[in-house]
Amino acid sequence: MDPSSLLTGARFAMGHAAADTWQKAARSVAEQLGDRDEDDVGFVYVTDRLADRLGDIASFLAAATGTLHWCGTVGIGVCATGREYFDRPAVAAMSCRLPRSRLASFGSVDEAIAARGELGAGPGGAFCIVHGDPRRRELPGDIPRLARDTDGFLVGGLTSSRGAFSALAGHPVDGALSGLLIADAHVAVGLTQGCAPLGGYHEVTGADDNIVVALDGRPAMDVFVETLAGAGVTDPRALSGALHVALPVTGSDTGDYLVRNLLGLDPEARTIAIGDRVEPGDALMFCRRDAEAAEADLRRMLRDLKARAPRPCGGLYFSCLARGPGMFGEEGRELGIVAEALGDLPLVGFFGNGEISFDRLYAYTGVLALFLEPDGDRR
Repeated sequence: MDPSSLLTGARFAMGHAAADTWQKAARSVAEQLGDRDEDDVGFVYVTDRLADRLGDIASFLAAATGTLHWCGTVGIGVCATGREYFDRPAVAAMSCRLPRSRLASFGSVDEAIAARGELGAGPGGAFCIVHGDPRRRELPGDIPRLARDTDGFLVGGLTSSRGAFSALAGHPVDGALSGLLIADAHVAVGLTQGCAPLGGYHEVTGADDNIVVALDGRPAMDVFVETLAGAGVTDPRALSGALHVALPVTGSDTGDYLVRNLLGLDPEARTIAIGDRVEPGDALMFCRRDAEAAEADLRRMLRDLKARAPRPCGGLYFSCLARGPGMFGEEGRELGIVAEALGDLPLVGFFGNGEISFDRLYAYTGVLALFLEPDGDRR
């Protein structure tokens, strides 16, 4: 069994372990969590090597710790404070108590909307921790509908698995957007894009679905080549796989954008193809995604979040499966940077097929949610 660590607090306890069987991993995690009879909820994430055992693991943790309500899902990788696990059976779990908050699990968007009505309106709206099944065709519409109809802020990710696509929301769920709704939550959220802009935004002045025909009234490929030249890149093939486009998030006051793949160039038509639909009048920016840019933006996000949340109690981290060791060069590097900034804060999460923040589905991002101590409560 891999070495594992114990991080406990008055409200949050975290455990993580890798082992050759789910029973050994779950037992180690339960021993780290200890007796948590008074906790409100637990979050559990397992690697896809244990995808078909998620329900068994949650049941074991409930019996062993006293935390009866568990939410979670499967990732090709899972993470905990300063640690990442890929390509081996592993479990990361956190149990917590959330005083002054009201909680409800949901197995669908409709259940979440109903739960929001039953819990009543809070001053800051609802906070939803969500796990989505990427196979669900309605998912792109589910996410904004859930945020809109619960007056909610969403954080989470899409299940990633080479096996079963399992999820929990107090009970097993399948093929849904599910999770936990919290009224009167005390949280702070940060998002890291992992990209470095190449120049500024351009106006789309000609487009056909996902084919960008013209930017700023000129052939799109001409603008693309000039943008690269201005950044010192004379041969786009030198950055193959690292070049992307960014579409600004309407209404964002923090400069957020959606990263989409650059699918191809047509030298004859002077057009470019991207991984999303655009229309004339939209804005588009070219960007570079690599380890240097990803680390710089992650550290920027952590600085900003620490300034807003100086005393967090615990956290959840949802990262893209294309990040982790594939982006940062070694297993544990990404979560090591997070631990450098936050210390031994109890934190768990997973590497998914997409990341969710507010009312949008992102790619290539990391979403960090920190639970805060309620004002006036020092228990």
